[in-house]
Amino acid sequence: MAGYKKDQGRYARLASFWVLAVLVFYGSTSLHTTLSSAFDGKLAEAIGGITVPVFSIKLSPSFLIASVVCVGGIWFLYRWLETPKIADLLIETETELKKVTWPTTPEVVNSSIVVVVCVLFLMAYLAGADWVLAKITSHWLFGG
Repeated sequence: MAGYKKDQGRYARLASFWVLAVLVFYGSTSLHTTLSSAFDGKLAEAIGGITVPVFSIKLSPSFLIASVVCVGGIWFLYRWLETPKIADLLIETETELKKVTWPTTPEVVNSSIVVVVCVLFLMAYLAGADWVLAKITSHWLFGG
């Protein structure tokens, strides 16, 4: 273990965990939906007619499988983010982000205007070049 303090890189590790946990949850709900429609819907049938009270979800094999995958995925994710290599990477990332000089609002607005104008100019140039080349090609291939 690298010997880091628990507060080092706390925000980067916390943000990484929750973003990835949401992805694991989304994947689990997608798995539940897929399993419910597979096997002629046999995995969607409630076990003994039991329903989860608060969420009104049938306690079906597809729900149990998706729940185990979700809990296991989140447990694995937590353990993975606590490995020294990943934790050190996130700690270093947060440390470097604290050194960044963030632009002011006027700088962001001015830079955004420059980008939008350049994109519009490039779009007009490419559209014009496309139109001219289409006319030349049409004239060359079809004679008029």
